[in-house]
Amino acid sequence: MSLVDLVMPKLGESIMEATILKWHKQPGDKVELEETLLDIATDKVDSEVPSSAEGTVAEILFKENDVVPIGAVIARIETGAASQQSFAAPVQNDEEEFEEANVVEAIPYQPAAQVAATTNNGVRFYSPLVLNIAQSEGVSMQELETMPGTGQDGRVSKKDILAYVASKKAGGTTHVSTPAQPQMPARVQQPPVQAAAQNAPERDEAQMPTVYQGNVEIIEMDRMRKMIAKHMTDSKHTSAHVTSFAECDVTSLVMWRNKVKKDFEKREGERITFTPLFIEAIVKCIKKYPWLSSSVDGDKIIVKKDLNIGMATALPSGNLIVPVIKNADQLNLVGLTKQVNSLANAARTGKLKPDDTTGGTFTLTNVGTFGSIMGTPIINQPQVAIMAVGAIKKRPMVIETAQGDTIGIRHMMYISLSYDHRIIDGALGSTFLNAVARELENFDEDRSI
Repeated sequence: MSLVDLVMPKLGESIMEATILKWHKQPGDKVELEETLLDIATDKVDSEVPSSAEGTVAEILFKENDVVPIGAVIARIETGAASQQSFAAPVQNDEEEFEEANVVEAIPYQPAAQVAATTNNGVRFYSPLVLNIAQSEGVSMQELETMPGTGQDGRVSKKDILAYVASKKAGGTTHVSTPAQPQMPARVQQPPVQAAAQNAPERDEAQMPTVYQGNVEIIEMDRMRKMIAKHMTDSKHTSAHVTSFAECDVTSLVMWRNKVKKDFEKREGERITFTPLFIEAIVKCIKKYPWLSSSVDGDKIIVKKDLNIGMATALPSGNLIVPVIKNADQLNLVGLTKQVNSLANAARTGKLKPDDTTGGTFTLTNVGTFGSIMGTPIINQPQVAIMAVGAIKKRPMVIETAQGDTIGIRHMMYISLSYDHRIIDGALGSTFLNAVARELENFDEDRSI
C-alpha cells in the first residue's frame, strides 16, 4: 500500500490560489483514475479536478470554501502499489521537507480541520510535514505562529522546526514564546492584561453589526461577484483611467450582415454576430498602434506581440466573465466567428477551461447588448485598454455627397475606449479609437464570405 498526494493544480499564469467548491468523494470512498474528485474555482473560472491515481481516498486536507495555494497537497489517495509514498508536487521549494518519505509515514497525519485553519484567508501556510512534526513533538500552534521561517515567503521549513525542537529539548533559549507566558512585541510597553483591556472596546466596536434603517433586503454577494468587485476596485487603484468616445456609421456593416447571415449559417453551421466583425476591426488597428496591446511593469512598457482579444460575456447569474480569443490576428472572419460562438456558449454553460480566460492583451465589451448606447468600461488588468460598443440605432444623419449635403436614415453606433493614461495619452487613445471607427464605417458591403 502507498499514499499518493493530490495537489492543487496550476490553473493559469497569474493564478496563485483556488477555492474548493465541492468534494465529490469522502475519506473511504473508491476513486478511479481521472475521475472527478472535487470542483474548484478561481477568480477566472470554475474547474473540475480529476484524481491522479486509482484507489481509496485516505484523507481530505481541506474543507469546502477553503482557499488553497497552488501546489498545496489537498488530499491523499491510498493505492494498492507497494512503493514508497510519492509526492506529485511539493508545497514549497524546500526539497529537504520531502526528501525522506519514511519520515512522513512514521508521523500520524494532521487532521484536515487544523490544516485548513492555518491556510484559510492566506494567514500563514504550514506544510503537512511541519504540522506532523509539531504534533509529535508537542509544539503548539501559538509557537508555530511566532516562529520565524527561512522558507519561501517566510514559511517554517523542516529544518526550522527541527532546530527549534532540538533547542527546546536541550533546555536552550528559544525565540518563540510558550502559551503560558505570551511575549508581547517590543513596541508594546504596557502589560498584556492592560493592553487587552484597552483594545477590547475597539474589537467590540468593530464587531458590532451594521444597522440599516428602513425597509431593506440584505443580499450576500456570491463568490464570483466578490471577485469581480475586488478586480474592478484594484483596476481603478492601479491605472489612471481616461475614456474617449467616437461615433461611427455602421450602415454598410449592418447591411452586409443582414445579406449574408443565412448563407453563412447554412455553409458554416454558425450564426455570425457583430462581435467577430468588431474584433476584426480592433485587430487591424492594434497592428497600427501596438501600444494598445501592452502592460505596465514598473517603469517598463511590455508590448504584447500575441494579440489575444478578450470579450466580456454576461452569465445567466448576472455576473461577467472574459474568455479570450488567442492569436486573433491569425484568424479569418470564419475562424473568429467560430471562436466567439464557442467561447460564449462555454461561458454560459459553465464549461470554460482555465486557459480560456488567461493571456488577454485587449478587451472588447458590448454594452449595446443590453440597450446602452455608450459606456465607460473599467480596464481589465494587466491590460492598458478596453473598448465598449453601444447599441446600433437608426438616426437621421447629414450625408455629404458630390452633389451636396442630404439627410438620410443611417445605422449609428457610439464606441468608447478606456485606457491607462500612464502610457496611453489622449492623442494615441483617440487616434486608435477613430481608426476603429473608420474600419467599421468603410466596411466593404460587397465582401464575399
